[in-house]
Amino acid sequence: MDFAMIGPALVLGLGCIGSAIGCGIAGMASHAVMSRVEENHGKFIGMSAMPSSQSIYGFVLMILMKNSLEGGSLSPLSGIGIGASVGIALLFSAMYQGMCAASGIQASAKQPAILGKCFAALGIVESFALFAFVFALILI
Repeated sequence: MDFAMIGPALVLGLGCIGSAIGCGIAGMASHAVMSRVEENHGKFIGMSAMPSSQSIYGFVLMILMKNSLEGGSLSPLSGIGIGASVGIALLFSAMYQGMCAASGIQASAKQPAILGKCFAALGIVESFALFAFVFALILI
């Protein structure tokens, strides 16, 4: 049995799970707010999609890790360690980004002028996913 692809599978799977949870949390807030607000629904939908980026990071890392494993520059055990640790970072980043998006959606529905400021918190949470992504690139 070949365990080499466990690491790439972990980073993709955990990143996608986190994105699904984060988008779900933000999407539920978006739906609730859209039922009370008559216009500008696109900004709520856009904010609720923010946590989806972690699945993209997981996908890119999966491909790069697969190539490194096949090329012999990454050992399967190192791949599992990198995939699990970065995957968990992507999972939690996406979940908390979804929570930030949900509160931003609710806040900007009540006070539309603060929409841009709400994206700042989303960017800060996103930066931790980017840090994990970049650190994984350095390791592989």
